[in-house]
Amino acid sequence: MTDSIEAQGSAQVKKKSVIGGAMITTATVVGAGMFSLPVAMSGVWFSWSIGILAVTCFIMIMAGFMLLEANLNYHIGASFDTLTKDLLGRFWNIATNITFAFVLYILAYAYISGSAAVISQTLTQYFAIGISSRITGVIFTIIVAFIVWWSSTAVGRITTILLLGKFIAFFMTFASLLGYVQVDNLMDVMAPEGTSYLPFLLMTLPFCIVSFGFHGNVPSLVKHYGKDPKRIVACILIGTLFALFLYIFWLYCTMGNISRTDFKPIIAQGGNIDVFITAMGAILNSASMDVILTFFANFAVASSMLGATLGLFDYIADLFKFKDDNGGRAKTALVTYIPPALLCSIYPNGFLYAIGYAGLAFAVWAIIVPGLLAKASREKFGNPMFRTWGGTPLIYVVIVFGVVTMLAHILSTFNILPTYS
Repeated sequence: MTDSIEAQGSAQVKKKSVIGGAMITTATVVGAGMFSLPVAMSGVWFSWSIGILAVTCFIMIMAGFMLLEANLNYHIGASFDTLTKDLLGRFWNIATNITFAFVLYILAYAYISGSAAVISQTLTQYFAIGISSRITGVIFTIIVAFIVWWSSTAVGRITTILLLGKFIAFFMTFASLLGYVQVDNLMDVMAPEGTSYLPFLLMTLPFCIVSFGFHGNVPSLVKHYGKDPKRIVACILIGTLFALFLYIFWLYCTMGNISRTDFKPIIAQGGNIDVFITAMGAILNSASMDVILTFFANFAVASSMLGATLGLFDYIADLFKFKDDNGGRAKTALVTYIPPALLCSIYPNGFLYAIGYAGLAFAVWAIIVPGLLAKASREKFGNPMFRTWGGTPLIYVVIVFGVVTMLAHILSTFNILPTYS
């Protein structure tokens, strides 16, 4: 009877367009986190950045497919808690719950922090309204919580609108910047002889994996489309490959206009979004372009917040078994949004640091755990509905990448890895 109901549900959701799911995926991976990339990757600079991003994108797509493999063998609405408890046992269930919650909560905090700084700066600069970032952070959180409480369909529609505005501002800003890109900056011709970029490579990995972090939305996509792997795969591929293109374009425009040496003052000030926008605005030296860049930043943090916290919202609902009615969704919204909002009110300027620490835990549940789930799921179910390309060897490649990323952040935290500053 249950299988029949799920089959009917899948048949109904098949009519839904791939565009909505792709927009949710794109909104999750492309947004406020991209402001950390030029700063975090200034040590390896442009050429190495492209290679690192391409490799990371491939690994993250494969990890997402592995998660989808396992997810399709369970009831629609099942999330990480259900999957790990059944396939990996208590230890990995606890480890996944802790790291998953930590990552999504810390990202929610990072986006609230970034948005609060940008919105506060916008209101002060253009409307002469002096509101602290703590207050704007609370208001922004309430608005996002209401949208996610309403429904995932509402998130998809509003995210599409936000993405449209964001990409218009994005291309308007950086299409203008293209004419000012200096190849000498991209090639770092002013670097002293013998300058080495490789020592800074490992410390970029936590920022890179967070920039392709759609994995929390895989259960949401299954819930949205039903057991239709082709559509879900299309959503993941469209969202992540488009993100890769935009990230390369973003680095081309930013690193082409800001020399490697000029990133040092940005790093010294903490690298928060408002600091980066101020630095870019000074280089653009144009009032109209400054408005467009600020407009882009506001849309970026809003769309990222919506996409990222939808995954956390569904995870909380599955973990605490809250009902999918108005009352249950209200409880889920409170548990989802109150903790990061409180943290932001205490520590309002932790955007860049939060992104870095998210990468540590992200390596566990978004890379290592999906690999382990795929392996266990193949042994238990055979995964007749969908199987990731590459077989068992690719599973080990993905897991090793996750372990290396964790070690990189740990070594960087203890100042064992060299830091570009």
